[in-house]
Amino acid sequence: MTTVHHGPTPAAPSVAVTEPMPVPQRVVENIVEAALAEDNPTGDLTGNVLLPADATAIADVIAREPGIASGLGVFATTMVLTDPALTVDLALADGQPFAAGDVLATVSGSARSVLAGERVALNLLQRLSGIATLTRAFVDAAAGTAARIADTRKTTPGLRALERYAVRCGGGHNHRGSLSEAVMAKDNHLALLGTGAELTAALRAARARLGHTVHFEVEIDGLDQLDAVLNAGVDTIMLDNFTPADLIEGVRRINGAAYVEASGNVTLETVAELAATGVDVISSGALTHSVRSLDLGLDVRIGGAAATTAATDAVAGQGTVRT
Repeated sequence: MTTVHHGPTPAAPSVAVTEPMPVPQRVVENIVEAALAEDNPTGDLTGNVLLPADATAIADVIAREPGIASGLGVFATTMVLTDPALTVDLALADGQPFAAGDVLATVSGSARSVLAGERVALNLLQRLSGIATLTRAFVDAAAGTAARIADTRKTTPGLRALERYAVRCGGGHNHRGSLSEAVMAKDNHLALLGTGAELTAALRAARARLGHTVHFEVEIDGLDQLDAVLNAGVDTIMLDNFTPADLIEGVRRINGAAYVEASGNVTLETVAELAATGVDVISSGALTHSVRSLDLGLDVRIGGAAATTAATDAVAGQGTVRT
């Protein structure tokens, strides 16, 4: 049974961010189940020998630093899969900002279960919130331009669906999610296809083999490659590691004939200048591969009594999650 509870509304973000498209619950559960099996294969030995079986606890997820929330539903799923009788109250929604000291969620029920699920639940929440927070900083830096901030496939194996979701929570956009989603010819592909008219012909032949809904992107690393790719009629041209001056020239020459993507060594210090060149998309692997997990803690309330609703709210083996 799910009870909806809306907490206080945090301050509005500096840019308008739509509600992020969710990850299918079955996908979330598969990821969480694998993580729990890794962390707790045969039971929490510490909790089982230190805590009485009937001990109860209330614990709050408290932010040690400000950020953007992502993964609160994942946190709740982790706790409920650890013990369906646990109750989880979420104080805000993914995509919303929070301040240091804010309580993001509260979990109550069996003390053994709360502590058994703590590490996996926090690991996921901290990482996803870190990605959302960094993404929001990139989005803020590019505000006032038409450039979208996008991720790349440089994600943690097994966590791509959640990390891409966290980028959306931060107001960013997703690049192709896998090798199967779009054609993207990179430098190593082009090295095997020739140059000039030969490259144009190869790209056109590849385009002819594709369905009309398939997106075709080509990466180039110099303006000398631009005409050959532009003449092939591809959908997006990625200008990789271009200087701002060369990006401006690339945008001018493409002149709306294709989407223009900038990529390569994009940082918070450079993204505003890159966005001002007129590109349509700026992609950065740093959003996921170089992110720092946020400092969030799970603090048990000393002397607090467990919520009396934990048992009555557990219906048909499902824990209660209040959002």
